[in-house]
Amino acid sequence: MVEQWQRLGAGSPPSSQELKEPGKGAQPRLIILQAGWWSSLVVTTEGLNSTEPAPTTPRPALSARPPDTPSVPGPSSGPRPTPVTDVAALCVCDLSPAQCDVNCCCDPDCSSVDFSVFSDCSVPVVMYGVLLQTSDSFLRFPSPLTSSLCTDNNPAAFLMNQAVKCTRSINLEQCEEMEALSMAHYSSPNILRVPNSKTKVPITVQSIVIQSLNKTLTRLADTHVLEPVLVEEAGAVKVCTKVVLEVKYSLTYTEAGEVTKADLSLLLGTVSDAELPLQQKFEIYFIQQNTKPVPLSGNPGYVAGLPLAAGFQPHKGSGIIQTMNRYGQLTILRSTAEQDCLAVEGIRTPVLFGYNMQSGCKLRLTSTITCPLVVEKVKSLLKGQGFPDYVASFGNSQAQDVLDWVPVHFITQAPHTKDVCQLPLALVIEVKWTKYGSLLNPQAKIVNVTANLISSSYPKTNSGKERTVLISTAVTFVDVSAPAVAGFRARPTINAKLPFNFFFPFV
Repeated sequence: MVEQWQRLGAGSPPSSQELKEPGKGAQPRLIILQAGWWSSLVVTTEGLNSTEPAPTTPRPALSARPPDTPSVPGPSSGPRPTPVTDVAALCVCDLSPAQCDVNCCCDPDCSSVDFSVFSDCSVPVVMYGVLLQTSDSFLRFPSPLTSSLCTDNNPAAFLMNQAVKCTRSINLEQCEEMEALSMAHYSSPNILRVPNSKTKVPITVQSIVIQSLNKTLTRLADTHVLEPVLVEEAGAVKVCTKVVLEVKYSLTYTEAGEVTKADLSLLLGTVSDAELPLQQKFEIYFIQQNTKPVPLSGNPGYVAGLPLAAGFQPHKGSGIIQTMNRYGQLTILRSTAEQDCLAVEGIRTPVLFGYNMQSGCKLRLTSTITCPLVVEKVKSLLKGQGFPDYVASFGNSQAQDVLDWVPVHFITQAPHTKDVCQLPLALVIEVKWTKYGSLLNPQAKIVNVTANLISSSYPKTNSGKERTVLISTAVTFVDVSAPAVAGFRARPTINAKLPFNFFFPFV
């Protein structure tokens, strides 16, 4: 009961003394009654006639130091850095108002001087794009910038899966001196468990594969660090061996945002002057601890009955973030036998490709409930915790390929009526897809997703009687494929040219 009370944003439940003596300065209270088949959401006022919800003070966002800020502690006064993200709801160690709590790394009242004396972070902070800190700097992730050339100043970000290719113009004679070609450059950093922490997570080399000049691959049994070596082969041809061609990072993290494990796989090869400029490939992806990676929903097109992959784009121009659990998929409210909206809060079911779905629950209301409170509660039931911004076009769409993701068009429909509570009652999702590719083996591709939040007028009455409203969600798949047109290849032509004197002496 206390948990349900707090989830509705009504503060602490009333004490027994307050219920017995409502006349002594009692405030409006939210009471949840369990009756019949459904939970009753009832608001009553005790001591005051106001039905407005108690004002709440917004919590400030966590301030993070920019990457180029020196680590020397500065004064506690002065302007704060720009907030990175609002994680106040997760900062359970922030107990003292307007005062820094010891070892509370997410406390916005702590300054750089306070951080410098922290021994550890008592409560880690979850953030979807914070730069991955190492013991001396940040984890550098090479990538192309304005051209195809590799830029080594790009730091990797938490939960940002990436896969890039870039080229390097190198001097083969100096390959032994270039850090970007050395395996040690990618395996030596120690990643901090959480930002500004003293706990370090070493990078473990899981596999080393050697590629020869003729593209033959050999996996080494040993994972010791190898350095590039310039050698001279037969014919006075110089080549550089054990050069880094591909780098793959795999980072394991907890629900609290702690990096617990960092694995590295490498492809080393032999490079000659004929293969310059050198092309390198870099990958980094994140796996949540104690969860299995989400399988592909098709390769490439969607397969009927498999879930729709969904995600978020934290910043314009960045890649898509897709978590590794089921909530990284497009989900809707799950129906239960009790049809209790409060009981099914947070319980979601994935949307399966090609399956039209419906779900719903019931909620009992009275005229004394405030409109803003019930509107926010119903929206959270319909949309869940963070409605996704994008849905993957294909079943194997990669997070870094933003063009392979379809934006979700969210539409809100409500009648324009003054002084009437507009209560959202239904979320209707329409997924349009088409057959893509060969006529013999067409692939299912999603081309449009629309989420329509439909509201209805909820008139206020003075009768005080309870009303039951139905909250529902519907998903519809629409095939918008154009009629297939069979095509045939053109007949081959013979481009034969005869010599000019072929028919001599007849012509």
